[in-house]
Amino acid sequence: MINRYKIVVEYDGSAFFGWQRQKDLDTVQQRLEEATLPLTKVEVTMFGCGRTDAGVHSIAQVAHFDTDYDLDCFRIKECMNAHLRDVPIGVLSVEKVSNSFDARFSALERSYIYKILNRRTKPCIDANKVWHVVVHLDEKKMHSAAQCLVGKHDFSAFRAAGCQSNSPIKTLNSISVERTDDLILVKVSAKSFLYHQVRNIVGSLFFVGYGKWSEQDFLNIFMELDRTAAGPTAPACGLYFLGAKYAN
Repeated sequence: MINRYKIVVEYDGSAFFGWQRQKDLDTVQQRLEEATLPLTKVEVTMFGCGRTDAGVHSIAQVAHFDTDYDLDCFRIKECMNAHLRDVPIGVLSVEKVSNSFDARFSALERSYIYKILNRRTKPCIDANKVWHVVVHLDEKKMHSAAQCLVGKHDFSAFRAAGCQSNSPIKTLNSISVERTDDLILVKVSAKSFLYHQVRNIVGSLFFVGYGKWSEQDFLNIFMELDRTAAGPTAPACGLYFLGAKYAN
């Protein structure tokens, strides 16, 4: 009998070459799969909710794996964390789930948060955890401009060249831009995203924030559907996978 387990993990992406296993490169998926070996005896495949890029972090990445063994969830968590003690990955929870559950395909919504440190002084404690922007950004204009993205649209303007999605059409459930002191947070949720979509959106909102573009400019460029006309790709270090929602 196949037993399926859902795990939730956090990690510092700056230490890895992304989520997906790659030959001769250190990845989150590989580390998690190796951490189950003492229990499963054979290598399992860890299926993630999303494939974060190199340098991208996770607050609550969801994954699942299958094994022939009927294991105690607490034991799985403790064993994996013991074998991950030397790397910045932590297993937050483990639960046994139905074989119909799929970390990727069962997700109803995924959320990301992008962190911008908006001050003159460089980040010390949060180095490699935020995008450091020296010029002052107007988060209210950024938030207002971003609202045109909510709903079902063609997001070609924010689609990276290497995107493998069959269509640029996506439905953005929500997006917000808020400031707390020197920290600006861009929160985005949707069922799924295009490759680099969130980072490309943030890069264009950056132009709005410091006054290079008006809100109308942002809308016009979004409607042009031309990636080359849009803003830069924001650095990976500021992006965090926030979590996923599933049916009860």
